Amino acid sequence: MRVEVDGVPVLSADGASVLDAVRAVGVGVPTLCHDDRLTPAGSCRTCLVRVGGHVVAACVTPAADGMEIEVATDELRALRRDAVEVIVSALPPRALTAPARDAWPGQGAERGLESEMGGGELARVCDEMGITSEAARGAGGRGRDDTHPYIRLDRDLCIACGRCVRMCAEVQGTFALTLTGRGADTVVAPGTGGSWAESDCVACGGCVTTCPTGALSEPGLQPGAPFSDPLTARSASPPVSTRTRTTCGYCGVGCSLDVLTRDGAITAVLPDRDGPVNRGHACVKGRFAHGFVRSPDRLTRPLLRRGGRLEPVSWPEALDHVARGLRAAVAEGGPDAVAAISSARATNEENYLVQKFMRVVIGTNNVDNCSRLCHAPSAAGLIASFGLAGGTDCFDDVEKADCLLLVGANPVEAHPVVGARLLQRVLRGTRLIAADPRAVGLARYADVHLRPRPGTNVALFHGLAHVLLAEGLADEEFLRLRAAGLPELTGLLAEYPPDRVAALTGVPAADLVEAARLYGRAERPAIVYGLGVTEHLHGTDGVRALANLAILRGAVGTDRGYGVNPLRGQNNVQGASDMGALPDSLPGYGKVTDPAATARAAEVWGVPVPTRPGLRIPEMFEAARAGRLGALWIVGEDVCATDPDATRVAEALDACPLVVCQELFLSETARRADVVLPAASWLEKDGTFVNFDRRFQRVRPALPIPGEAGTDFAAVHAVAAALGVDLGCVTPADALAECARVAPMFAGLSHARLDREGAIPWPCPDPGRPGEATLYRECFATPDGRARLAACPFLPPGETPDEDYPLILVTGRRWAHYNSGSMTRRTANLQLDAEDRLDLHPSDADRYRVRDGEPVVVESRHGRATLAARLTDEAAPGQVFCAFHFPSSQVNTVTSGHADTETSCPEYKVTAVRLKLLHK
Repeated sequence: MRVEVDGVPVLSADGASVLDAVRAVGVGVPTLCHDDRLTPAGSCRTCLVRVGGHVVAACVTPAADGMEIEVATDELRALRRDAVEVIVSALPPRALTAPARDAWPGQGAERGLESEMGGGELARVCDEMGITSEAARGAGGRGRDDTHPYIRLDRDLCIACGRCVRMCAEVQGTFALTLTGRGADTVVAPGTGGSWAESDCVACGGCVTTCPTGALSEPGLQPGAPFSDPLTARSASPPVSTRTRTTCGYCGVGCSLDVLTRDGAITAVLPDRDGPVNRGHACVKGRFAHGFVRSPDRLTRPLLRRGGRLEPVSWPEALDHVARGLRAAVAEGGPDAVAAISSARATNEENYLVQKFMRVVIGTNNVDNCSRLCHAPSAAGLIASFGLAGGTDCFDDVEKADCLLLVGANPVEAHPVVGARLLQRVLRGTRLIAADPRAVGLARYADVHLRPRPGTNVALFHGLAHVLLAEGLADEEFLRLRAAGLPELTGLLAEYPPDRVAALTGVPAADLVEAARLYGRAERPAIVYGLGVTEHLHGTDGVRALANLAILRGAVGTDRGYGVNPLRGQNNVQGASDMGALPDSLPGYGKVTDPAATARAAEVWGVPVPTRPGLRIPEMFEAARAGRLGALWIVGEDVCATDPDATRVAEALDACPLVVCQELFLSETARRADVVLPAASWLEKDGTFVNFDRRFQRVRPALPIPGEAGTDFAAVHAVAAALGVDLGCVTPADALAECARVAPMFAGLSHARLDREGAIPWPCPDPGRPGEATLYRECFATPDGRARLAACPFLPPGETPDEDYPLILVTGRRWAHYNSGSMTRRTANLQLDAEDRLDLHPSDADRYRVRDGEPVVVESRHGRATLAARLTDEAAPGQVFCAFHFPSSQVNTVTSGHADTETSCPEYKVTAVRLKLLHK
């Protein structure tokens, strides 16, 4: 469509607004109620232009072919100035003080940051229009709300533009804010009517970034919020001196962030407006929970155990002790007497170097990572079904689905940015089937909410598949041309009619049929799942049975759906496995038993590669307890807090002659180590992460590393040097380049290319071609090129309720914390969530005579934990839920040692327990 702006022709896309056309010619107009991420409101009337003889608000007026738009006339300028002056007149004089006007002096890239940090937009507009502080004649006195640790509200500076309210509703989906009052007294407020800290706010920071006046600001960032109280402002100087784009080091979403620093300290962390997944959004952890980097208990020197105590020592002394211990272990028990647990928090390059060290320097495949504890069944199941160990589609495509099957996941809390995006699709009409024992997050918005008994996933998925076949909802052509195993599956599914599945799972047969029809009749269905599928005794079977549904529908590798996609837990749990930190796989998932894969690695590394699969994490602990393991190197994992049956884990560490731990803090695991090496955080590292939908993204250091701490990359090099071995790969860029030679699927990747192009998904075998965001378009990566249907029967979980232990415990995450909480508990997130809680249904609370907030003891056959009771109908009767963010609660002493029969992934989601009141 062609329009004219002040006589200048503009080509505009269908659906463009007049504001889009005006901006296209480089003409600026004020937009104090407008944010491109939000639905236009047209309430501030500051973007006035003339169209067809009428004065209109540009932001809410659609552009039309042949339209003539006037912007730059004196009359229109006067109208826009009048609109701004009316807004300013209600503000107190301090709103346009000199410091506020000078806070953004226009220093190159820093100019315009007010649109990202919030607060400076109105000041800039007034400055451009020549409006001075004399125009601000408001009396003020409406008060402040400083109760929240991350968000400050100055009501006197609120202009009731509604941007924060729309941000909370349209982007975050929390609906925590509203506008209250009438006329000039209208102001933003928490929807609950109380203080901000007591509201439903999840501290994503979106309201702060969109606020044009500084009514909403971030504490300690006052120069970036120029309307904040001058008494608390640090200075009027520019708020940042350095801006570093990196990738978040919390969950596996992979949000792109801009870290703003000055004098070696963080002044703000902002979501990247162009971030491929987060698109200018963030969660409380990525946006605000960075204070841990300067925590006073940060480890900054190596520690060595002497006389039963850990004491600070020099790096040479610590490395000498490690080298002597490794040599002694190999001398006594051979290379397989040494094992390493690499880290899902570490970069790809660090994980690559750890596994290379174990295979090249030690000569063993005893290396694993925490995907063993969460998504090892995903890798095994997806490889068996489709051929590759990652989700089938990119999230951008998943978001286009007309029907979502969300299974065993609560992304609203565990992956908030993904949860927010999915919620917006559901609110706009996407059908949602949620399968989760708890009524949380997106399940509250589901068209059908299936609540299976924990441990019955396979039966549930077979019941859905039964209906798909029985009602002719399967894609027969796809099954004939691109799938294998249908006769075997058909025979098995005859045993899973809806009534029997209802008896096995507790899901009403009618709900099962309705869900199957929704998924089966959708034009573009997608499956998204989480740890509620994998962390079971038969987790791999669960992944394969879930994959059956996509195969039956022909919804993978085609235009008829968006496959099967796991939500990864930690920031680089996908990448740690991609890099070969696995006992049976080399970088790129080449098997250690495959001569071609080992020959390729041996050619690059210059030494033979061991061909016997190594120990998995649970087997490492078992070997340590049995006296067969002489040294265990743990990189960035607090296994004593996060691994199941934690008492037995501690016994393993105590039995191992040498335990080396690399950590940020003196974790429960580090306390039991013989050598502790101080590590760098994700904000201090150079390298890459791989997110949940297989995108490689750059990680860049924004801060100096404190004291004598070092990156995991440097520590591995140092230990190798202490053993007299040069690992090569001097820089992280070198390591990724070498990995690209070992693993063909990464051959097209490099730091230089990622710096130029941004995120790139794997497989990416060619540096001249894009990576494959959507897999299996031509064929599946199985030996015969077909997807494999799995006829795996339902088998019961490892534990079931009985007279002694009548409840089932499920563990998971809360929104304010992450994993063992080692980072988030050292930030103001602790004010948002101060303890681990046990969710239980009111009927169970009555049975046990437990009151809300009362401390209770949770006992299993393995251990006991003390938690505060939280009465809620989110939990089903007979089931309780808790997180393990606070090691002091000892939740993982309660969880069992049962594990997936194929991958050894622990059964965190099913533990039989009983309750006792603490005082009894």
